[in-house]
Amino acid sequence: MSNTIKDLVEIIKKRKASKSDKSYTYTLLNKGLDKCSEKLEEEFFEFQNATKDKNNIVHEGADLIYHLLVTLESANVNFDDILKELEKRKNQSGLEEKKNRK
Repeated sequence: MSNTIKDLVEIIKKRKASKSDKSYTYTLLNKGLDKCSEKLEEEFFEFQNATKDKNNIVHEGADLIYHLLVTLESANVNFDDILKELEKRKNQSGLEEKKNRK
């Protein structure tokens, strides 16, 4: 399953490098981090609404994940660092992890 997300991360990187105005991903990334964050927020609210009425929840969930990955790319965050952080948290409870944050 994570390979699908990693594949999507690679596609986003390739689209960023393509500099093609025919690519939605490139166009969004070219608008900068603020625009990517705004779009992520918009997608979050669409997802939130979908969870209430159960309409389009899968579609909106996919949109939310995609826009999160685009926003991370726009912020120059290495996705492998995200995976490493999740791996570190795997063997502790969420409550414990929150308590140990600085």
